[in-house]
Amino acid sequence: MVKAKQSQVWLRKSWWRVSWPGTLTLLLLLTCSFLILIPLALRILSTPHVNSSSALSKPNDLNSVPRNTHVSSEGENNRVKRWVEVMSWEPRAFLYHNFLTKEECEYLINTATPNMLKSLVIDNESGEGIETSYRTSTEYVVERGKDKIVRNIEKRIADVTFIPIEHGEPLHVIRYAVGQYYEPHVDYFEEEFSLVNGGQRIATMLMYLSNVEGGGETVFPIANANFSSVPWWNELSECGQTGLSIKPKMGDALLFWSMKPDATLDPLTLHRACPVIKGNKWSCTKWMHANEYET
Repeated sequence: MVKAKQSQVWLRKSWWRVSWPGTLTLLLLLTCSFLILIPLALRILSTPHVNSSSALSKPNDLNSVPRNTHVSSEGENNRVKRWVEVMSWEPRAFLYHNFLTKEECEYLINTATPNMLKSLVIDNESGEGIETSYRTSTEYVVERGKDKIVRNIEKRIADVTFIPIEHGEPLHVIRYAVGQYYEPHVDYFEEEFSLVNGGQRIATMLMYLSNVEGGGETVFPIANANFSSVPWWNELSECGQTGLSIKPKMGDALLFWSMKPDATLDPLTLHRACPVIKGNKWSCTKWMHANEYET
């Protein structure tokens, strides 16, 4: 009995001597794992909490749309904050805040003021520009590549749309005085005459050159979006509250796509310029085409 007991004690000591290196390795691995997991846990805890209701919001609920912001410099002593806001996915419409500088807006207004003519629309039967009662503004067409300022604006539009400058029409500077408007319309062509030069219009960049004291909103009446979720809803005119509405602000630019990604026309881009109630609305429009546009 005594010999058996001594044998068991010897076995325990032998096991400890054999297992000690493995135990030490295991402890080192556990320590390293612990040191690695602590920073990961701290990072997870510091991540902003995402509200579950926001995560499940519909894509066109503007309250849940992320605002993508970046700061661009315009000269050494003048920094401009530019950011993009998704206005709608149906139609695809995006608002570029501070797309133009104040100086660029004033330059376009001053260039156009002495040369304004009655705005025309394309006649579906003849393809000619005609005067109508549903578009009452005046406008001036700025020669493409006219000078450095115009070229910079055209290049900026090409950079954000990925559409070559050569595929765009010249800039159209448009003025809406009190009471002037443009009834609901689409920018894509519905007749064959205009498709000859440049093909179909695929996108519109609408740049606001001035603030408007009342009215003058750009409205998409049949857009698939939550109309009243825009932060400026209570500032809109009666016309402005008839659809997804963008209130004019100097320097902002509205980009919307008249064609869907599958190259079909998007009827949801139907839009209107509401009557100006107070002040003057100056804007500048550039239409982009599928093919090169010859001026």
